[in-house]
Amino acid sequence: MAERTDSLRDAVRAGDLDAAREAWLPAHLAYERLGAAYGTFGDFADEIDGRPAGLPKGVRDPTFTGFHRVEWGLWHGESAASLRRPSERLAGDVKALRDDFPRQEIDPGDLGLRAHEILEDTLQFELTGKADQGSGTTLATAAANLDGTRAVLDPLRPLLKDRMPGLDGIDSWLDRTSRLLRAQHRHGEWAPLDRLSTMEREHIDGAVGELVERLASVATVAAVRRS
Repeated sequence: MAERTDSLRDAVRAGDLDAAREAWLPAHLAYERLGAAYGTFGDFADEIDGRPAGLPKGVRDPTFTGFHRVEWGLWHGESAASLRRPSERLAGDVKALRDDFPRQEIDPGDLGLRAHEILEDTLQFELTGKADQGSGTTLATAAANLDGTRAVLDPLRPLLKDRMPGLDGIDSWLDRTSRLLRAQHRHGEWAPLDRLSTMEREHIDGAVGELVERLASVATVAAVRRS
């Protein structure tokens, strides 16, 4: 993630905004695949991937930083000069997170809940377009969130195997949802939400919604019992 964010920053420094737009998505997806770590990063989360919703001045608020701040500028006509500081701030915050990462901890007991909540947030922010700041790549983010969900499930499988008969069904729906999302990646570009047909959007929303419901059972099975 740090290397990709450096590439984004360097493109902005060089004044090559076309290259910066190409570099933005790979860097952002590297962050999104860390979905299971939400709540662990503290202030880094808002600094690196915060949204302008709720800020007093919205996208113009000085506390709006990170990937979405750079995204907004790249797809709303900002100059390379005005984006230099936000891109350098982003690269610096990513490096600070990387350096602090060995000291951060995730409670293993939270993983079952996170498997559910990653895609719950995907429904709320990515598939409604609320997170999009102009790039039109929220379906790519949803696919990365799906990767993050699989990463959470993998260490839980030994626990779930004999306790959850529906695990195979979850895997089937993960595969189905992945196919639906990746079908919108054509000729090297992701289709924006507003270009989907009603049927395409309903199929994607329905598949992710089905997964959210099924993954709620993972949270229940993985919960620590105390007697």
